[in-house]
Amino acid sequence: MKWLISANAKMYNHVKAFDEFGYIDWRQKAKYEVGDIVYIYATKPYMKVMFKTIVEKVGMSSEEITDDKKFWYDTEEYESSLSGKYARLRLIERVDSEKLSLYELKENGLKAAPQGPMKVKEQLEVYLESNFNDYYSDGVFPEEVSETLEEGHRRTVTVNKYERSSIARQKCIEEHGLNCAVCNMNFEEVYGEIGKGFIHVHHIVPLHEIGGSYKVDYKRDLVPVCPNCHAMLHRKSNEVNLSISELKKIVKS
Repeated sequence: MKWLISANAKMYNHVKAFDEFGYIDWRQKAKYEVGDIVYIYATKPYMKVMFKTIVEKVGMSSEEITDDKKFWYDTEEYESSLSGKYARLRLIERVDSEKLSLYELKENGLKAAPQGPMKVKEQLEVYLESNFNDYYSDGVFPEEVSETLEEGHRRTVTVNKYERSSIARQKCIEEHGLNCAVCNMNFEEVYGEIGKGFIHVHHIVPLHEIGGSYKVDYKRDLVPVCPNCHAMLHRKSNEVNLSISELKKIVKS
């Protein structure tokens, strides 16, 4: 069974809870079964479906759940929530995409913003499944292309989904802003509304050097850059990629 539930972002910090535990113990207000998929719609200011989870446990008492008090913004709400039964929702994927905004969802099978738990009907299920991904068609993390390979072939790079996800992009932008770290270009200032929110995000640590155990730090390892500067950062000078500071010197000169 597929479900859609809502999460009040002003009451509880779902992102940080998932980051720490990998799951959330949720008040069980529907007849979930282990293995059910539960999509979570984040209310204002997001107004998007942002989480895809799987039901791992059901019928848990308040004594069995994980202590997550530090993630509650409202202590009274936390205290009142400690009753009834809980289900453990294990995070599968997390994205931040306009394709999963309330407007787009209402165009594809959702009648209104979800309040309580609701079963996902076929049209909406197909839409959610087809859009709950990070394909980076807008150049969020464009793949490196080896100049020695034939046109159309790309180097395969395997990294953790979170590290290449729209959430990592969002955190990078929250930390560093939307101006290019090299030339300081801001797309909205230059192109107006069509450029609003647009920027590439560059891995300072090259993707091909990331091993299976590497954890990307969005503050240190990711930086916003315009497409031109991004392309230059991936070109080699004397067989070495330029750093942000080195490319800055070139632009200034």
